[in-house]
Amino acid sequence: MSQHIQPPESGAAEAAAGTAIPAAEPVAYPAEPARTGNIGLGIAAAFVAALAAAAAYGGIMNAIDRQVGYAAVGVGLLIGFAAGKLGGKNPVLPVVGVLLSLGAVYLGQLFFIALALADYGNVGLGEVLDKAGVGGLNDIWQEGADAMDYVFLAIGGFVAFGAAKKAGD
Repeated sequence: MSQHIQPPESGAAEAAAGTAIPAAEPVAYPAEPARTGNIGLGIAAAFVAALAAAAAYGGIMNAIDRQVGYAAVGVGLLIGFAAGKLGGKNPVLPVVGVLLSLGAVYLGQLFFIALALADYGNVGLGEVLDKAGVGGLNDIWQEGADAMDYVFLAIGGFVAFGAAKKAGD
């Protein structure tokens, strides 16, 4: 609502005498309501993003035959953004993002091992998963894991936490 201020009847005389006409007060708009989001939708979106990110992460590593820190950052960003954007500011979502990101980077590494074994044995991915299983892939991962594998896990988790907080704002 704007306020219309009319000068007094003798406005010309007051203006000539140097008396100032009061200025209109600024209009105050209501604050934007806080986004609460839907925690269930945020978790579901982060879970789907984690599965997609794990597949992409393993595929990228297989294509270039190495791990890249930027790919782990991408995993964390995707998961954290999905959780925060759809889930809102709930403080549980960054933690969920971290856990899902750790799982996605780990699954991506297992997927990379499975793809590498399939290429090496000249067999299909299904056959590798059937013969080795997740337990066998995990054993191979544990035998070959070095400090950088854990660094990539941490990078993904760290980025997911920050992305979920930022996207939830």
